[in-house]
Amino acid sequence: MTDHQTDPAERPSRPRSPASAWSLLFCVILLGAIFSTDMPKASPDPTAVRDVVQRQLQALAADDAGAAFALADPGLRTRFGNADEFLAMLRSQYPMVAHPASVLFLKPQSDGSLALQKVRVTDTDGAGWLVTYVLNRQGDRWLISACMVTPDSPKVMA
Repeated sequence: MTDHQTDPAERPSRPRSPASAWSLLFCVILLGAIFSTDMPKASPDPTAVRDVVQRQLQALAADDAGAAFALADPGLRTRFGNADEFLAMLRSQYPMVAHPASVLFLKPQSDGSLALQKVRVTDTDGAGWLVTYVLNRQGDRWLISACMVTPDSPKVMA
């Protein structure tokens, strides 16, 4: 090795931000949901998908941890353990989801066993966010398995 190269084993590790850790966790959950779903494909019901997300947002707005937690899939519930921990994480990491100033639902996409529901939200400071919910079918109902949040920058058409 030359003087300016270091052994990769000797490099200090960089700490990850909480946002990176949560993004990684939700990607793992999403991939798990995709690869573990072997239920027969059913006709997607966009109203049912939207309804689940809307009910969770209403529960969060009312600080009803139990109702919001009940709409999470078993893997997510296991990850957080209880409704209070789930609500505490949402309040600290995703305040724009826990208490949005405005909400606009986009058309959901689904293959019958997995669905994506995108929602544009505005937080209390006026910033826009795009929230993508991942839902999977559990028997005859949809449950939320992940939520990814990205800044929603306005698009100007010239």
